[in-house]
Amino acid sequence: MREIQFREALREAMNEEMRKDETIFLMGEEVAEYNGAYKVSQGMLDEFGAKRVIDTPIAELGFAGIAVGAATHGLKPIVEFMTFNFSLVAIDQIINSAAKIRQMSGGQLSCPIVFRGPTGNAGQLAAQHSQNFENWFANTPGLKVVVPSNPYDAKGLLKSAIIDPDPVIFMESEVMYGDKGQVPEEEYYLPIGKANVIQEGTDVTVVSFGKMLPRVVIPAVAELEKEGVSVELIDLRSVRPIDYATILESVKKTNRLVIVEEAWPLASISSEIAFHVQKNAFDYLDAPVTRVTSADVPLAYAPTLVEASLPNIEKVVKAVKEVSYLKK
Repeated sequence: MREIQFREALREAMNEEMRKDETIFLMGEEVAEYNGAYKVSQGMLDEFGAKRVIDTPIAELGFAGIAVGAATHGLKPIVEFMTFNFSLVAIDQIINSAAKIRQMSGGQLSCPIVFRGPTGNAGQLAAQHSQNFENWFANTPGLKVVVPSNPYDAKGLLKSAIIDPDPVIFMESEVMYGDKGQVPEEEYYLPIGKANVIQEGTDVTVVSFGKMLPRVVIPAVAELEKEGVSVELIDLRSVRPIDYATILESVKKTNRLVIVEEAWPLASISSEIAFHVQKNAFDYLDAPVTRVTSADVPLAYAPTLVEASLPNIEKVVKAVKEVSYLKK
């Protein structure tokens, strides 16, 4: 094991797969000459050349369409969006082309493609550059949606996404690219759709994914443990498919559930999980399922309003205490 940055883990995943398979290529804004907006693709142009590491114009709909066409004709594109906020420009190609080709062709065509880039808030970037669309894409049959929380998961899950025969949405975070973590020297893959139980506990189950874990949830769990609350912590890793079996097994043990998600509350991943738990583990619940999400408003620029809108450590601690019927 060695300690590397999140961006290095992503780069290693792409490098390893591209060395094994010449049909894999990377395309996106500034991925080549500039080494990537977040330096994820640093050095890749030198190794693989301009035919496999391709700078695109600022035209997400266009290069997403090129990637879909390439994927249906034997190539395996990795498309980098500078932010998933910009994926809305390309969403017709993702939803109406990539996600539906296998079904519409009667299984004759596949679309092995990865759309990757950062999602969510990353400071004072205001309403148009701070959105979470995990639930939008997860709503679409034909897509897989992966949201890693650490370098180890990022590498193993991205390698699995690249070799997947169907389209995968792979969501990262600007604020996590410099995060460091232990990653094995040897090659490995992590299965898409299998959650990770970070730690076992007996009092309450907390479920989350992506940057909410290192930035909010894990520090909140540490605070709760100081007060004697035993938390079972689950990292979903992917939000389509969702590993309901792991969540239900945990809830049947702890009898309480808190879900932490950065997105808006309506029709979110947390509301979907809450439905499945009440449907399949209702008799095990000792308290209503509780969730911590962003406020149901566009994210403001003012730092005070950003703090008021987003999930934070205090809000998670409060939610866990509420479902545990502890004094606030």
